Amino acid sequence: MAAIKLHILKPSVNNLTARIFVRAAGLDFEEVDVWGQTGSDEWMQVNPSRLTPMLEEEGLPRATLWESCAIMSYLCNKHGLDQFYPTDPAERAMVDSAMFYLIGTLYPLVARSTYPVLLFPQYPGEVGWSDADEGSKSDAQAAARAALEHPLDVYRSFFLDGKRFIGGEHPVIADIRLAATLEFLDAIDYPLPDWAREYMSAMQLELGDAYTEPAADVRGYIASVKAPA
Repeated sequence: MAAIKLHILKPSVNNLTARIFVRAAGLDFEEVDVWGQTGSDEWMQVNPSRLTPMLEEEGLPRATLWESCAIMSYLCNKHGLDQFYPTDPAERAMVDSAMFYLIGTLYPLVARSTYPVLLFPQYPGEVGWSDADEGSKSDAQAAARAALEHPLDVYRSFFLDGKRFIGGEHPVIADIRLAATLEFLDAIDYPLPDWAREYMSAMQLELGDAYTEPAADVRGYIASVKAPA
């Protein structure tokens, strides 16, 4: 039995992040698809957030851990995976900044732009969740899509700054989080700039099957929801 158990939902980009990482890191893990189970009483006892991915491993204070960036950081720290999460304080701070900027700024725009197409529920307080008319919801989705350009370019101009990856010559966990997020933009046929397409190609080339195997689940789901009824 693998020491690491990763509970996942295959269509999710957040889950894709952790799924790519455990493969790229060469860790011994078991993957469990929990589609339709995250609202059960049994699940709530171990994970009241209902969020995935969820890592289950002996030694964690509460036996479980969720949030993809937290999972990657923890596993890097535990297994000494410095190539994915540098120990130099300044270098690590840049990796953390790239992940936190994604979570706090880029991903909410990606979610507002893509979730209606992907048939994912949006969060309370979002226009997509409200009783607003369809025109208002469409306008909100279009505004989020238009706003993607600026934070995306921040990755080009600041975090990459001419480098192949945020981590330099090799991907770090912030690269895995960014590449996984960019996968969702295909749902709205977003025209990725040349640098982003080159970046995605470089990630796939560098990580190989560790990237493309789990990414196929997300790509397949996107294709299914975009297919004519």
